[in-house]
Amino acid sequence: MTKIITIITLFICSLMSAQNVKLTVAVSGLKNDTGIVKVGLYNSDGTFLKTTYKSLTSEIKNKEVVVTFDNLPAGEYAISTYHDENNNGKLDRNAMGVPSEAYAASNNAKGFMGPPSYKDAKFVLDKDSKIEIVL
Repeated sequence: MTKIITIITLFICSLMSAQNVKLTVAVSGLKNDTGIVKVGLYNSDGTFLKTTYKSLTSEIKNKEVVVTFDNLPAGEYAISTYHDENNNGKLDRNAMGVPSEAYAASNNAKGFMGPPSYKDAKFVLDKDSKIEIVL
């Protein structure tokens, strides 16, 4: 009987440690309701701004957007988001390569002479959380 109780206890503990969390991202500061907002979630320095771990897109209402990433394993993440005003699926840039559409990253991370770094944008997600980003 003791073995059964021990096995059940270990099983319950393993389920609790593997608990997934929810991340809600609110994006505000948009200048209009035209187009869509893309929100990219990254889980490593090596993929930041290159390959998203997960990505969500939302229509804009009242110059704001709220998206929710469900069933995320607890861990370290960063977010990059942009206002795709012309709905062409990419962050448009001018002739010099500077983004011509509004963009931002988690922690209000800003880059110097380039994009923000993962180190500046990263955060730890260990429970259901909400992040607010202003473009």
